Amino acid sequence: MKKIGFTTFSFIFLLLIFACKHKKKEKPASERFFPILSFLRSQVADVDTSMYFIRKVIYVDSTRSDTSYYRREEFKDLASEFLNLPDISTVEYEDRFTEERQYDETMGRAILRYKPVDPDKEEIQSEELLIRPNPPHDEVTSIIINYAKNTKDSSVQKRLLWQANRSFQVTTTRQLPGQKETELTYKVIWNDGELE
Repeated sequence: MKKIGFTTFSFIFLLLIFACKHKKKEKPASERFFPILSFLRSQVADVDTSMYFIRKVIYVDSTRSDTSYYRREEFKDLASEFLNLPDISTVEYEDRFTEERQYDETMGRAILRYKPVDPDKEEIQSEELLIRPNPPHDEVTSIIINYAKNTKDSSVQKRLLWQANRSFQVTTTRQLPGQKETELTYKVIWNDGELE
């Protein structure tokens, strides 16, 4: 009986050692990617508790658009294109993407740019974060995400733009075999955004 207990203990001990050796060491907070998905979720939560008028504009062509109004309870569904994207700030993605930091003096914005190491293996083709420096509370102003998904039957590309505290826009380009490429753009506006 003692031998079985010792063997079980030894097995668990070896498993713990093996797990510790192969556990990926987490980067310090200063070296991690900006948590874009968490930021977007906080924006959605803000709208969900607000009294904003929410409108969605679908651009039919260069001269026509169609506007609809939505309740705040529907905002999360409207923002699902953003909320369903992979979260590249997690440990799973840290070796699959690179970060580039720069400051654009003409715009007065710090820019964080994330690109995949191997674009053919990732749906996110780029994420770009524009930040207005205002220490100690820098302000995120825009997020731009390019997404692509290719299968043997179709090709879908999305260009997503989130204007913090104001609006977001999604442009989807779809190509089906033997058919003409289609493009759909819509914009969701709240918090005194203007129709364009």
